[in-house]
Amino acid sequence: MEVSEIIIAGDTPGLEWRLPVLRFAGSNPDAPSVYMQAALHANELPGTAVLHFLCQTLREAEAEGRIAGTIVIVPQANPIGASQSHFGELQGRFELGTRTNFNRDFPLISLSDRDTLMEDLKHFPATEQLKRQLLHMALGADLVLDLHCDDESLQYAYIDDAFWPEASDLAAALDMDAVFLSDGESSAFEEAVGHAWKYEMPGEKRSVLPGKLAVTLELRGLRDVYPDMARKDADGIWTFLAARGVVVDTNVSLPSFVGPAVPLDNIEMVRSPEAGTVLFHRDIGDPVVEGDLLATIVTRPGQPDGSVEIRAPQAGLIVTRVSDRLVRRRADLMKIACDLPSRALRKAGALED
Repeated sequence: MEVSEIIIAGDTPGLEWRLPVLRFAGSNPDAPSVYMQAALHANELPGTAVLHFLCQTLREAEAEGRIAGTIVIVPQANPIGASQSHFGELQGRFELGTRTNFNRDFPLISLSDRDTLMEDLKHFPATEQLKRQLLHMALGADLVLDLHCDDESLQYAYIDDAFWPEASDLAAALDMDAVFLSDGESSAFEEAVGHAWKYEMPGEKRSVLPGKLAVTLELRGLRDVYPDMARKDADGIWTFLAARGVVVDTNVSLPSFVGPAVPLDNIEMVRSPEAGTVLFHRDIGDPVVEGDLLATIVTRPGQPDGSVEIRAPQAGLIVTRVSDRLVRRRADLMKIACDLPSRALRKAGALED
């Protein structure tokens, strides 16, 4: 395993950021190459734990000559966000100087323009330097896994239609609870990768990308950082890599994915109509039918008309739930994966900011 560092110049005098990059050289130039990163949202750490254990397995495989395709890993992809601790709480989702989500506004380029990402880096702010460096590394691979997590959540993934159903092997290997089929219309990291591949040549869009994969893995919730979970997920990624021929393991067998795979239009984003205290009646993993009581919002405590009930708009599976118990008006409360499209209007792109 080779370890190197990318140096990112800070935006104030005397400040710089160091980004460790781990590389396992492949022995077979025809095998798929892989790029994996975790903690792009710096406070989302299940993926960092997973990659820690996966690297242990990869080092053993490397010593035995079982790394076929080159694997590049960035286990903590956002040193800038990791430094943003305010009043004892890590603020890892948004860059405080610009209020920009660290997983938005990646450059949307064609693959033929990949090298332009590295031009004149010193003229860009630190966060933009980071995004360009990460995207440049990812576009050198065939398979790209971006490891995230939700708030309180089952394990699920965002997978572009262009990679489905081929990517069902990843969902099966990790025993995912659900897959959200995305439209590829945002500027998030994995969709920027997919955009570059779809427009490998400017102006010529490809709708199917065999042998390629760019995916956001949501490894349960923020607090689901445990050794047993991390080892299980690391084993799942190993199984996927073996099935794709990146590593050599003849003992691996892959089941079929049996969970729901639904387009983003079928995700009910349940929001609070009023500000108040949340009393949840249903948990992640619960199946619901239309009209089921999901939550009560206590808007005026102690008063006879001081609460509002929230009910399921249609049948589905509760995939995520917010951990906050005091919410603002229109706050996101749940994501429910459904068989039918939501009646709520949705813009193209990401479900949340």
